[in-house]
Amino acid sequence: MIRLDDVQIFVHTVDYGSFSEAARQLNIAPAHASASVQRLERALDTRLFTRSTRSMQLSEAGERYLPHARVMIDALVQGEQALASGRGALSGPLRLSAPSDFGRNLLLPWLDEFQHQHPGLSLHIKMSDRAADLIRQPLDAVVRYGALPDSSLLALKLVDDNHRALCAAPSYIQRHGAPAKVEDLRRHNCLRYVWSEQIHERWRFTPPGGERTVAVTGNRISDDADAVRRWAIAGEGIVYKSRLDLIDDLKAGRLVELFPPEHCEPSPLHLICAHRAQLTPAITELHAFLRERCAALLASYPLGSFRAV
Repeated sequence: MIRLDDVQIFVHTVDYGSFSEAARQLNIAPAHASASVQRLERALDTRLFTRSTRSMQLSEAGERYLPHARVMIDALVQGEQALASGRGALSGPLRLSAPSDFGRNLLLPWLDEFQHQHPGLSLHIKMSDRAADLIRQPLDAVVRYGALPDSSLLALKLVDDNHRALCAAPSYIQRHGAPAKVEDLRRHNCLRYVWSEQIHERWRFTPPGGERTVAVTGNRISDDADAVRRWAIAGEGIVYKSRLDLIDDLKAGRLVELFPPEHCEPSPLHLICAHRAQLTPAITELHAFLRERCAALLASYPLGSFRAV
């Protein structure tokens, strides 16, 4: 018979990389963790890890079993949350991943407010401009820009009409002028960022006359989109990223929009779960909360606020 506590220790061992660290996180003895995984292996009649004197990694069977083990543990957590919800309170861990700029400058203060409303929740936040793996990583949901590539994932829309914004600081415009058309971007210093190992350097627009794509260049690239936004504010070049991330800078005059928003590429924002079983009361409440905050932010600087440079 498979014991859920053995499955939990197996998942923690994968997440933390060793029996000793998994045991520390669970406040048990390392020998207990090792024995627990061995018991699970006997119950499954397979080896879940390939062990050596120096390392331990998932076996092929362990790779196949891991997503199912996560579902079992998620179901246990969801049951506890359902009981808590029935008592009128959300509780338990809420594990999220978000892109760096949105996560650091918008999501963090919003989550402060959300947790104050639901103090029974504990937040585990991962911020990275690499696409999080919802199957392998211990996450309940991720906040992600762009079209959803995998239709098997459950995407909950956070923003109804968000676009990228092409922006520069007033100081940059004073020194170098503003591009009048898409092709002009080839002679400007374009600040680029890396998303999930790929440089975002083919910028798409939809001006009158049809879609245009331009390959841009520049002297700065970062794997942190927040750093790229800060370079733009400092007058180092032109940035092209989600308008939602830039609204506070636009309102304060730190950045200026160069093209009309409707001529810029759509940038949808979703809260994504691996499967419908992860749509817990906490995720449902968080989705409604974040939709409200995103809508209020967009309304504070609507598309009609654009003025040609």
